[in-house]
Amino acid sequence: MVEIIAEAANQAAQVISLGSSIQGGLGCLGAALGVGWVGSKAVDAVGRNPGGFGKIMVLGILGMALAEAVAFYALFLGK
Repeated sequence: MVEIIAEAANQAAQVISLGSSIQGGLGCLGAALGVGWVGSKAVDAVGRNPGGFGKIMVLGILGMALAEAVAFYALFLGK
């Protein structure tokens, strides 16, 4: 009886571990897509208005940092 309970607990731990891995992977995928999108739009904006490079760069870095925060939330909350 004890062996059956121990095996069930082991399987439950593996399912929880798999769920947190999927959560972390999807969170990092979303962050990567967000950073790419922000970078792409920043390059487009500089191409249209080269004089606004400094302001666009600051806003782009801020946007990328906020997008990267999603990856950290997904990784830390999944553990």
